Amino acid sequence: MNIHEYQGKAILKSFGVRVQEGIVADTPEQAVEAAKKLKQDYNSDWVVIKAQIHAGGRGKGGGVKLAKNLDEVKEKADQIIGMQLITPQTGAEGKKVNKVLVAQDVYYPGESETKEFYVSVLLDRAKGRNIVMYSTEGGMDIEEVAEHTPHLIFKEEIDPKVGLQGFQARKIAFNLGLSGDAFKDMTKFIAALYKAYEQTDSSMFEINPVLKTSDNKILAVDAKVNLDDNGLFRHPDYEAMRDESEEDPMEVEASKSNLNFVKLDGNVGCMVNGAGLAMATMDIIKLAGGEPANFLDVGGTANAQTVKAAFNIILQDPNVKAILINIFGGIVRCDRVAQGVIDAYKELGDIRVPIIVRLQGTNAIEAKKLIDESGLKVYSAILLKEAAALVTKVLED
Repeated sequence: MNIHEYQGKAILKSFGVRVQEGIVADTPEQAVEAAKKLKQDYNSDWVVIKAQIHAGGRGKGGGVKLAKNLDEVKEKADQIIGMQLITPQTGAEGKKVNKVLVAQDVYYPGESETKEFYVSVLLDRAKGRNIVMYSTEGGMDIEEVAEHTPHLIFKEEIDPKVGLQGFQARKIAFNLGLSGDAFKDMTKFIAALYKAYEQTDSSMFEINPVLKTSDNKILAVDAKVNLDDNGLFRHPDYEAMRDESEEDPMEVEASKSNLNFVKLDGNVGCMVNGAGLAMATMDIIKLAGGEPANFLDVGGTANAQTVKAAFNIILQDPNVKAILINIFGGIVRCDRVAQGVIDAYKELGDIRVPIIVRLQGTNAIEAKKLIDESGLKVYSAILLKEAAALVTKVLED
């Protein structure tokens, strides 16, 4: 589950990570009041207006602006709130901005220069270990750093038996070229960041940039956080941070029915039980000349209600030209799935999309009989290659 920058910063702050202070605002008027509050509490004459969407690269799309007075705060907040912000991570359609974070100016003059770094904590799935990834080249163009100068990206692997060690935090601070107070502050920052990542059951904490201020303080200027959905039952307060307006409506509806759903750009809807079988089904669709329109795993306990909910979601996609239902009945009974298909078909009325149903396993024969005798325009198959051939046929027709 992705969360907004201001929410990620609140989590970081609760674990002792120093952050760029800010106040979220839904309107330009609220942004002005937030700027006044930051002036009072942190003596911040200038503020930064930052669009709050679930995507990086906001600055490149015009979603981050500096305001030097209250008139500019109102003007720039008005420009950002309501805009369709397009960044390298949103795609061409962009995302609508519903709120902004009014943040203190932390690039103030001082005895030494400011410096931006990149730091993230995430899981290296190949090694099954958490890593701290960091670079001296922080800021908006970290993707270009990774592509053109990969030697400037460092990784510190964490042993799960002992966790992050003090010498590792010091090594990171050393490799970032820090010394004195900044070196000490960075070691504390890394330790607190890793603790936040671990104890929140997160899959990623990305701070870009981490700033060394002119008075040698280390703080998080941004926070991109992804919380592991599987751990949210332990954190109801974090689960409440979910912003459904930032998610695909079909995926939101699927989650409410306990369906594992990911929307894709193809023309053949998939309904499968089991992630492995779903991947194989998507391959079959490709081989048959189609493109999968979604990944949809109804799980091992699928029933008529689950199937009906899945049908409703798939049929919302106007790009779907056919639906392939591929169920292996181990725990689940195929006849129950078949009945769910029939019930959904009848309830939804005039379905113009051809449906191919391949049911194999427990009560598969009974299921095929139900489908064949339903009188509905549903093609049944036993073998996977038969289902693939039917996909080809209906797409050609």
